Amino acid sequence: MTRTDNDTWNLNSSVGATATAVAASRAIASAGPDALLDDPWADPLVRAVGVETFVKLIDGEIGGTDDPLLNRQTMSEQITVRTRFFDDFFIEATGAGIRQVVILASGLDTRAYRLPWPAGTAVYEIDQPEVIEFKTRTLADLGAEPAARRRTVPIDLREDWPAALRDAGFEPDRPTAWIAEGLLVYLPPEAQDRLFDNVSALSAPGSRIATEHMDLSSIPADWAQKLTERSRRIGSNIDLAALFYTGERNTAAAYLAGHGWQVHVRNTEEAYAAHGFNVPDDELASFGDASGYLTADYPGRG
Repeated sequence: MTRTDNDTWNLNSSVGATATAVAASRAIASAGPDALLDDPWADPLVRAVGVETFVKLIDGEIGGTDDPLLNRQTMSEQITVRTRFFDDFFIEATGAGIRQVVILASGLDTRAYRLPWPAGTAVYEIDQPEVIEFKTRTLADLGAEPAARRRTVPIDLREDWPAALRDAGFEPDRPTAWIAEGLLVYLPPEAQDRLFDNVSALSAPGSRIATEHMDLSSIPADWAQKLTERSRRIGSNIDLAALFYTGERNTAAAYLAGHGWQVHVRNTEEAYAAHGFNVPDDELASFGDASGYLTADYPGRG
């Protein structure tokens, strides 16, 4: 289904289904004696959502393929690189003294429950009300308890989420660690800029942000369509080409740098090598310096 300005979703439809797909990948990477990740809540959350395709994928009933990009090993390595990048970002930020964390479009993210948060850390999760309610209730039923002061902000990012965040107890005068994981391509170009404008306005000196780096001007226009066609061979029915917003947009790196952030980019090859992995030999896997991961530090308004 093609995106519209006022579309809605849950965890088994549209953009929400991609959050479930990512959790399914974390569940696979967390399974077995040689697990690459340790996310004990990913598997039960995906099963609770109940999308048959993702449950079968976890159980190995589908997805057995020699596709160089979409076999279980390469999928596990990809999600491991991504997950560890954002995990390490939070661990380093809190190690430097930051005690206020915001997860934008948190989906089925379980970091509030599984990371070693220092005492006094507040973790704010922002997402659609139905998504927040489902995850909170399901994890409570599973007996999971947050390892930090988890504060939920049930609101669509197209609404006045900065006001809702402050109402939840967020303090703009304190340094904050922000992540926007798997989010930017689902935002129209102007909404991406507005997101970073709001983050910058809410960030005290010493704040940090992490997100994916993707220069869409350097990526083939049919990339999402090809990835959709390939993923359908392993049972996925998510149409990424219909969910992504295309067209010219600022890169996160350029926009943040223009707003006073000190930006650092790690390309895909470097991110994989940091964990002893090789990027899959596939046209859809990497685009050199046009793809990877980004962190930025905010020294303050000049």
